[in-house]
Amino acid sequence: MSTESTQSNPEDAYRALMRGLKELNLQYSSVPCDLVLTGDAFPLVINSHGHILAAASVYGRGRIVVLSHETYLTLCPALVKNALAWLGGGESANLSLGVQKKRRAVADNLNRSNYKVSLMEDFDKDHGVRVYVTDAYEVGAKAGELIDFMKAGGGLLIGGQAWHWASQNENENLILEFPGNKVAGVAGIHFSAKYGKAEKLPIYAEIPSSWKAIDCGMNFKEDLEVLLKGISDLDIQGGSIGSVALVHGSLAFSICTTDKGEAFLAGTYYGRGRVILATHESFLQYEKLAAFWKNAFRWLDQGRNGVVGFDPNIQTLPNLGLTCETTEFRQDVSVFVCPTYSDIDAETIQNFVAEGGGLVIAGLVWNWASQNRGQNPMRDYSGNKILNKMGLSLLKETVTAGVYKTPDPSQVNIFHFRPLLHRLAGHFLEGGELTEQDEEHLKKLGADCASFLMMKAYDRFSYTQILSLLTDILKKVGVPQVNEQTSVKSPKEHMLLSLATDVYDASPNQQELLPYIMKVNPLPVVKNQQIKITAQTGENEEWISTGLYLPPGLKTKIILPLKLVNSGWKIQIGCQSDELHKEELWRAPYVIKIFPVASEKMQVWNMWGGLVYLLAPRDVQVDEEEVVVQEAVSAPYYKSGVTKEADWSSLRQAPAPWAEMEFDNIILTVPSHIVRELERPEEVEKLWNGIMKGVADLAVIPQKFIRKERIVADVQISVGYMHSGYPVMMHSTVAKRILDAEYIRTNGLWGELHELGHNQQRSCWEFPPHTTEATCNLWPLYINEQVLGVSRAKANDVTPEFRKKTIKEYVEGGKNLDDWYTWTALETYMELQDKFDWDAFKKVFAIYHKMKTYPSDNGGKMNLYAETFSKVVNMNLTGFFKAWGWPIEQATVEKLSNLPPWTDHPMAQYS
Repeated sequence: MSTESTQSNPEDAYRALMRGLKELNLQYSSVPCDLVLTGDAFPLVINSHGHILAAASVYGRGRIVVLSHETYLTLCPALVKNALAWLGGGESANLSLGVQKKRRAVADNLNRSNYKVSLMEDFDKDHGVRVYVTDAYEVGAKAGELIDFMKAGGGLLIGGQAWHWASQNENENLILEFPGNKVAGVAGIHFSAKYGKAEKLPIYAEIPSSWKAIDCGMNFKEDLEVLLKGISDLDIQGGSIGSVALVHGSLAFSICTTDKGEAFLAGTYYGRGRVILATHESFLQYEKLAAFWKNAFRWLDQGRNGVVGFDPNIQTLPNLGLTCETTEFRQDVSVFVCPTYSDIDAETIQNFVAEGGGLVIAGLVWNWASQNRGQNPMRDYSGNKILNKMGLSLLKETVTAGVYKTPDPSQVNIFHFRPLLHRLAGHFLEGGELTEQDEEHLKKLGADCASFLMMKAYDRFSYTQILSLLTDILKKVGVPQVNEQTSVKSPKEHMLLSLATDVYDASPNQQELLPYIMKVNPLPVVKNQQIKITAQTGENEEWISTGLYLPPGLKTKIILPLKLVNSGWKIQIGCQSDELHKEELWRAPYVIKIFPVASEKMQVWNMWGGLVYLLAPRDVQVDEEEVVVQEAVSAPYYKSGVTKEADWSSLRQAPAPWAEMEFDNIILTVPSHIVRELERPEEVEKLWNGIMKGVADLAVIPQKFIRKERIVADVQISVGYMHSGYPVMMHSTVAKRILDAEYIRTNGLWGELHELGHNQQRSCWEFPPHTTEATCNLWPLYINEQVLGVSRAKANDVTPEFRKKTIKEYVEGGKNLDDWYTWTALETYMELQDKFDWDAFKKVFAIYHKMKTYPSDNGGKMNLYAETFSKVVNMNLTGFFKAWGWPIEQATVEKLSNLPPWTDHPMAQYS
């Protein structure tokens, strides 16, 4: 037996198997069947209808080749000769070959001098053969021995079709009971009842692929009828939040989904065994699911009445109808139940199922993903290492708890990844029709494709087949070109735009693919740019600008200090960090790319291009560490204290399309054409240094921010006209004004300061949702009046007339606190400011900075604010706050009873 590893590259195996072959002429032959592939199996021959007529795979240390009709064993002598050599480990000379007697013609075709041929009534392991040749009909009784033979390093060549057997055994399970499937199935090759078309077929240089082979057309109606017998709905309410399952295998199916098509229970065949995936382990304990689990364990047991072994970390319901034991994994159980975070070797579990075992695997991945940022849950999570090969995966997206109707067993494929992708491919590649229902499901399909591609399983045909198809779609159809003038609206365009990034990132031939996605204008690059990195972060991650830009598709290497490796640092390409979920798009939904720093030399890229950043993790301090970017494009970049005035005229002409102005406490990122017109950056610097000093003054925080604020302009943002965060996002169409010092000093600034105010809001003195869009406006009020010298009326039409109208409407509405929000709520604070000036607010904020505990409810926080403000101004303000409808408690009134009351407050006239 062979002792060498047989897990060779499928492409190498394919070349060996098809060496010297130009075509196979099968057009006058018998009717073959279509082969269905899973696991490590890959096709050798696919006809024009997408039928797989020959395939190969590995199992254990052995190999297998399957031909989809027994006549091909003699009709294709050159293929058989190559197959025997490959099955024998690459050697044909003196190969010890066993041939089942009914296939004597195979032996007669061979040059006997090259083989030691033994004609065998049935397989006999004691003959010591290296390769065994048989048809698919005589192997059932010897299936166990043949599997052991293959595991130990033997080679199997099997020919046959299953459509005739299926017609004679309509009540039998073809996947499990057809003799050939009992052997070939463990290696992921399954004979189906579907007729194959015999044709004259070309032989390709690489493993063939066809969009028509994506949907294998398998029917799981009978399985669902067994699993869902007596069940009309499945209730997953119970406090546990499950992950979503991706059902992507040829023999996989969803059992029940949410109304959005998110699977939370799924099943699959794998070899001779079966699998049930539950996307939370607590589902095994739900009494409401007891009937389902009784059905499921019987289905998994396959009539053996064996033992169900439960991993010690899994709890379940009693009385499931089979003998249950708590045990570590062992081979002699009929069904094993384990969590997705199991540390059992993935291949051990896969082989257990392939050889007939039943598996329930339960758990979620979203929690793991949140705790392991930078890792790939599709590839790195233990559960997916087990499941991916079986045609199921866990996604980091979560399922909404609810009660969901069980599906019609005949409609199980409605949300299935493969059939929907098959129809989409037919539409894009050959003009096939998409139903209205298909159009509705495109968004989900796009997300599923993105998740699937994250597996990066390049050694598995089931992965490369779909990657190849998606690549073909992009090459044929192209990607919608979106910009400030052109948007996309249709579901198909949405999907193509989203898909472009995912396919590009997964593609092994990115440079070849890029021209089909976008037109790239070459920009002059600079080489080996040395960047000094200084960072002292607090409780938040910080972007560190490099002043460099990476054009679309350009790959570069970045050399980093060892202390930054595997310590939370990242490289980010792109500044437009908003992920868009819009019906109309002016750019791709996600256009940044992040690489965790895992080595001293990192290769990075972004299909969309983008400014280059180092992302410093929280609570780190580095000083003047050198980073080298080997190839990039210079961006217009101004930095306070570094950029010399004399150099600016040339720096602002740098060719990158995005520019940054970095001042003492803020960094502004805008399209480069804006700064190319900026002749006096020092005026803008002075302006923004003053603005940010004002932000700090009112917030009573240090003048030097721990993390500089950022404002980034974008053609489209996730929500609103602008929004707060890190960075503050704004539309690029109005970005010019934030660098126009004269305009701002004359007319004031509001929206940007409103968002910076949001960043200063603190939960202890916020009463959401009432003040969410109100107290942030204290900052534009303060900065316009105290820093810019612009009245609130001029800055944003906050006129006396507007204020009176606001109060009148609130009072006439009954001073209902539900109506106290935005401008109405802001009026309360403006009246306090009118009376007590800004110093009172600063003192109040300073006190809050020192508070270690405070109420969590709005009522408690409002009473605390009334008390705190009253003590700061040495006046009892409870009457004022009551007049505004605040729920001031008697205890608060009594606490402040020694202070003089504010009796002439502006709301007194409405009391």
